Amino acid sequence: MGTKEKTRTRVSQKEVTSINNEIIVYNDDVNTFDHVIETLIRVCDHTPEQAEQCSLIVHYNGKCTVKTDVLEKLKPQCSQLLEAGLSAEIV
Repeated sequence: MGTKEKTRTRVSQKEVTSINNEIIVYNDDVNTFDHVIETLIRVCDHTPEQAEQCSLIVHYNGKCTVKTDVLEKLKPQCSQLLEAGLSAEIV
């Protein structure tokens, strides 16, 4: 009979911060596509393509998740979106 070697691996656990909060932007009849796109680029660090796609999703679906991160990082971004006149919330 052969001898089986048992290998034990030690797994270190790091504290993982949950990234489960989202900023959702809602459609309105006030803001132009250009304003929404420019705001998403400035506030959420979107590329022009990302911002344009999000603006189209907002327009056709009524809402779009524009950013996912930890709550502490999303709060100031959501405030800036609201100050720019967009309809947004963190969920």
